Amino acid sequence: MQGEMNFSQGKLVAGVDEVGRGPLAGAVVAAAVILNPAKPIAGLTDSKKLTEKKRDQLFDIIQRDALAWAIGRAEVEEIDSLNILHASMLAMQRAVEQLSPQAEFALVDGNRCPKLPCPSQAIVKGDLTEPCISAASILAKVTRDREMDRLELVYPGYGFAKHKGYPTKVHMEALQKLGPTDIHRRTFGPVARLLT
Repeated sequence: MQGEMNFSQGKLVAGVDEVGRGPLAGAVVAAAVILNPAKPIAGLTDSKKLTEKKRDQLFDIIQRDALAWAIGRAEVEEIDSLNILHASMLAMQRAVEQLSPQAEFALVDGNRCPKLPCPSQAIVKGDLTEPCISAASILAKVTRDREMDRLELVYPGYGFAKHKGYPTKVHMEALQKLGPTDIHRRTFGPVARLLT
């Protein structure tokens, strides 16, 4: 472990994280961020531990001050055809591949790494310990949350702006009453049961 970490010293290190494995609707969104050592960003931590206001502030600062950042995604159709794990890996891979400059090393939140164009290391709860992963988790979460807010206007009655597609009581009741939309993941249990 220690030897691997030393590999990343002085290199362009990207933090990578994804958001949206658990929801019944919407894309899975990943971000990759290479922070600028000359412009440290205060307050970076796991996006779920921050208020929406704080996430929004950091979102703008990260986009302004990072050396590079990119968003990758896998759509509902891809989630249904690949499964959520492989779709998450694909979203992360897409994010890293879009970085300019390219990353020389990647730190990935979780216990496994996608296929990447550079060496990588998975870190469980990395969004709490690695600022570059925290930054990626914030970009991914804010991007996905804003998208679900917009989808609320396209598909009124489901409450997407509130629950962001997660299987809350409100969402489950709306699904029962209104049926699945084309942004619902058809292979996920609660949706699949309504379709049969």
